[in-house]
Amino acid sequence: MNKKHYWLILINALMLISFPGYTQILINDPAFTRGDTMPIRKDSVLNFIVMGDWGRNGADHQKEVARQMDITATVYNTQFIISTGDNFYPSGVISEWDPLWRYSFEDIYTGFHLQWDWYPVLGNHDYKSNPDAQIKYSKISRRWQMPARYYAKKFYINADTTQTVLVAFIDTNPLIPLFYKNREYGPNVRSQDSTKQKKWLEKTLSDPSPNIKWKIVVGHHPMYSGGGRTETYDTKAIRYSLGPLFEKYGVDVYLSGHEHSLQYMRPSGKTHHFISGAASERTPARLIDISRFSASEYGFMLFSASGKQLNVQTIDHTGKAIYQTTITR
Repeated sequence: MNKKHYWLILINALMLISFPGYTQILINDPAFTRGDTMPIRKDSVLNFIVMGDWGRNGADHQKEVARQMDITATVYNTQFIISTGDNFYPSGVISEWDPLWRYSFEDIYTGFHLQWDWYPVLGNHDYKSNPDAQIKYSKISRRWQMPARYYAKKFYINADTTQTVLVAFIDTNPLIPLFYKNREYGPNVRSQDSTKQKKWLEKTLSDPSPNIKWKIVVGHHPMYSGGGRTETYDTKAIRYSLGPLFEKYGVDVYLSGHEHSLQYMRPSGKTHHFISGAASERTPARLIDISRFSASEYGFMLFSASGKQLNVQTIDHTGKAIYQTTITR
């Protein structure tokens, strides 16, 4: 065991003892010097919120996180919200008229600045009922923007058409082989063509436009994690399926949920990995070799993109910025 591994194990152990109930904030980033403070305002940038794993009828801090999301969106003038999946617990929605649309979404995210566009992806819990109902809801809701199970969009930075952020929203469920035999996920997974989606993703990411300053991919399942799914079949499946493609086309950031925690990992290569799956419910998370930050806390992330920098702030349900990092081109 080398010295770095020893200290990671020791820090993880001490934090679990010091913070019962898994309330832990672990940082392995020498560049980070701030903590437990107000987020930094970023002007003349593209601001957006990333949250995930949330639909619980308001239970388990969903309302508290929603309230803080609205405060953050108001103060920092966010332009849209990204959901990393598992939008409705425990088993998705059965139709675009399911009561959960009201009880877990419309009646929870009521703040004025939460009426901006929402761009969601599907999680495994969303696959238990009718995932296409979430697509159909886009025709009912002004803010729910989900035209298909996977899709892409370019966002302008500070209204400048020569500076864009390309975001590909993917469906990771069909990329996990074991899901095809799963009793709950199988019926909705088997109807999908994973090869077709990967060809689409490759075409999307190969866009040669010089105006694209950042390439971001959003999917539910993480490629790396310091939570309970570090080396589980789903995490490894996504890593095997998407890792080489991300490197080939220079993906800057991969955003995911699935783990009910807040994490930032920096493996070798170009892609930065962020997990934001703690918008309701939290589960234990620890530091692994590639971790910069890991927190078993309720909250979300605030992204601020300029042409040369991408700032990421992690905000808990009380409004504290518990971590921030900046990616520079």
